[in-house]
Amino acid sequence: MSELPPFQSLVDEHGAVVLRLLVALVGRQEAGDCWQETFVAALAAYPRLRRADNLRGWLTTIAYRKAMDHHRRAGRRALPSAALPEIAVTDRSALDGEGLWAAVAELPEKQRLAVTHRYAGDLSYAEIGARLGCSEAAARRSAFEGISRLRREGWS
Repeated sequence: MSELPPFQSLVDEHGAVVLRLLVALVGRQEAGDCWQETFVAALAAYPRLRRADNLRGWLTTIAYRKAMDHHRRAGRRALPSAALPEIAVTDRSALDGEGLWAAVAELPEKQRLAVTHRYAGDLSYAEIGARLGCSEAAARRSAFEGISRLRREGWS
């Protein structure tokens, strides 16, 4: 077991290798941030490191994991769009909601009340069940059936 060198010596000796690896893995634009994340993580773990025989391998492993973290984050990042697509609305009543509420009024009573209480009154299913004199599960089912029927009729 060899003694650990000062952390700055580790950065000086292996920093360029880690940077080249990261440029290859994430590109020149993002490599600097990943390099910094790599060495911050290495600094945090350095006091617990017990062996100094393969520090370059240890650092490149950390760098590889930081690059994979970068790719995962990039996959979840929202992409900018030049323009939003236009969606045609053929029924003007859908714009003001009158048509939708007229369709809700046509639902069977329990479904109508469950949908109205849930989406207009913002009540929980337990509260809806108490008002309708049924269980929470029954209130949830009534709201689900009402919404399903509205969707089948073209309301989304």
